[in-house]
Amino acid sequence: MKAFGKILGLVLLGLLLIIVALGFALTHFFDPNNYKDEIRQIARDKAHIELTLNGDIGWSLFPWLGLELHDAGVATLAKPTEPFADLQMLGLSVRVLPLLRREVQMSDVRVEGLNLRLTRDKDGHGNWEDIGKVPAPTTTGTPAAASGEPAPQTTAQVEKPSQPVRLDIDSLTVNNARVEYNDEKTGKQFSAESIQLSTGPVHDSTNTPIKLTAFLGTNQPVLRVRTELNGELRFERALQRYKLEDMRLSGEVAGDPLQGKTMTFAAQGQLLLDKAANVAEWTGIKISANQLRALGELKVNDLDKTPQISGGLSIAQFDLAKFVDSIGQTLPAMAEGSLSKVELVSRLAGTPTSLVLDEINLKVDDSTFSGRIAVEDFAKQSLRAVLKADTFNVDRYMRPKSAEANSATQVRQAEVASTEADALAGAGSTPLPQAPTKDAWSNERLLPVERLSKLDVDADLTFGQLTLEKLPIQNAALKANGQGGLLTLTNLRGDLYGGNFEATGTLDVRQQVPALNLQTKINRVPVEKILESQGKNPPVKGLVTLNSNLTGNGNSQKALIETLNGNAGFVINNGVLLNANLEQQLCKGIATLNRKTLSGEPRGKDTPFQELKGNLTLRNGVASNPDLKVRIPGMTVKGDGDVDLRVLGMDYRVGIIVEGDTSAMPDPACQVGDKFVGIEWPLRCRGPLELGAKACRLDNERMGQVASKLAGDKISEKIDEKLGDKVSPELKDALKGLFKR
Repeated sequence: MKAFGKILGLVLLGLLLIIVALGFALTHFFDPNNYKDEIRQIARDKAHIELTLNGDIGWSLFPWLGLELHDAGVATLAKPTEPFADLQMLGLSVRVLPLLRREVQMSDVRVEGLNLRLTRDKDGHGNWEDIGKVPAPTTTGTPAAASGEPAPQTTAQVEKPSQPVRLDIDSLTVNNARVEYNDEKTGKQFSAESIQLSTGPVHDSTNTPIKLTAFLGTNQPVLRVRTELNGELRFERALQRYKLEDMRLSGEVAGDPLQGKTMTFAAQGQLLLDKAANVAEWTGIKISANQLRALGELKVNDLDKTPQISGGLSIAQFDLAKFVDSIGQTLPAMAEGSLSKVELVSRLAGTPTSLVLDEINLKVDDSTFSGRIAVEDFAKQSLRAVLKADTFNVDRYMRPKSAEANSATQVRQAEVASTEADALAGAGSTPLPQAPTKDAWSNERLLPVERLSKLDVDADLTFGQLTLEKLPIQNAALKANGQGGLLTLTNLRGDLYGGNFEATGTLDVRQQVPALNLQTKINRVPVEKILESQGKNPPVKGLVTLNSNLTGNGNSQKALIETLNGNAGFVINNGVLLNANLEQQLCKGIATLNRKTLSGEPRGKDTPFQELKGNLTLRNGVASNPDLKVRIPGMTVKGDGDVDLRVLGMDYRVGIIVEGDTSAMPDPACQVGDKFVGIEWPLRCRGPLELGAKACRLDNERMGQVASKLAGDKISEKIDEKLGDKVSPELKDALKGLFKR
């Protein structure tokens, strides 16, 4: 027995020596470089690829099955002269004996100078789609089975799936690789250059250190990105779980979109792909881009269907204006210091076509927003927003007035100031101001029609305090929607200076000229506060109530005003005509009829009133007001005229009627007396709208009618006194009528 064992050992030793000798002989006396043509033909027949072998082939047989290629290329059989991949050197080796156990144990794998060119032609066909395919035959008839293709297997030949091959690699190194993609139809090009990849030992269910660097680029737009990726890769093939732990991605971006500036970026976290559960996760997210810093987590479910995204995001406070500038972008002009403090905390959910930010806590400068923002469809830009803010100053983020608008405003203010100074200096004795003729509105483009026509939005916004056009609106609420070029203001309401307002309307940009339809209701709002907030000197004080229904067309202030049509009704209660000379004008008229001269110096004086009301009919920017009425203690004022909104001018004929208050006037020359009660004293008001009653003068053209009436009344009294009952009533009436005429 011992002899048998000894003999068996000697036999095995002999066989081993024979195998080693054969391996030595094959690797030293057999040169694969002499069989390049045969190798190329095998590649054509079996793999259906065109293999180019310009360099030497090195190989080993045992105990490592090794291969080393130099200066090789691969092309498809459809285009054998256009290789889609070539490399300077490929070196790898596999242990022979573990292969018998379905284990692939490889030594260091090295790839030098890999150049991969992917091209999609004008018909949308990619050159990689032909890899491993036999070109279609040019002859007609039934094509023969391709050489080397396996025959279809019968049911008896189909084997059960085998166990996965175990893979072990000592290391993987890729140096100076390049990948290029070219789309001939769109002209777009993408590239990854100077690719450097190195790993530690690659084993199943074991963390593998990995480092990857590359330069990425694209031509539409021109963009260059330097990237570096570090982490530990772990794959569990039996469980179909893949992890990239302690992932750290960093780099820089430069190119045309950044206008010559550079953005540095970094990202960290733990990545997981569980194909069995159809789940992907990114936890422990840390992202930075220049000044921006963010934390969060993301999870994607249903990878095999429509992926569902969920997670959270937290962006630390940063200067958004500086960040935008640092990436070469420009924000619309706004007040200095705006968007300097922005931070966000939110839950998020989405799909490949939508995104929802929920439980929002957004801080912008001095404002805090909460609520929900959703983009329901990226392609349609369908925006939905439900937000609540404590305070928000819209004016801070609005574009400043253009030079054209500022110039027009300055000219207008100078014109009004000059006319106002003359009116006050003369206290109504100066000539009647001329009606303004200069346009008061800007011709600058007002609405981004192209953007509004594509808008798909539904917004519900509320504010504790909203500042808009310098108006401090309390408890403001806005509901609006827009789709297909039709924007609808469902409701805009708020409290203002103790009163309130409400507005609804539509803006139609589906046609060439935008059309506006607006309905407003203002209830007991101090009119002077509104005018003062717009930088204007109010001609009147009081609580205004207004209802209006207006339409207009155009895309500038000027065009809208010139096409403004509709109607409005207004009432101002418990008000004051500021610096109004109604009493002085009345005094001057009475002194004229009394044939006396005013002894006192004219002085400006406010005229309080109980009610000022009227109705306006607007036609192409001109408002007709035939029924202006003002109730003043002791007198009534009636007016009939027009307000030209195009130039913010007015032209009124006003009548003042003394109702019986015969209290002392400021000047002895204009004592009212009973004979002046019920007489309508005519005034003419013309000039800039801002002057209000300060633009009113005694209407000398109509004073003659007043004098004639008074003279006729005096003659009638004399006739009654002298004739008494001596003549018939018919004759007395005829005489009175004659003298009155």
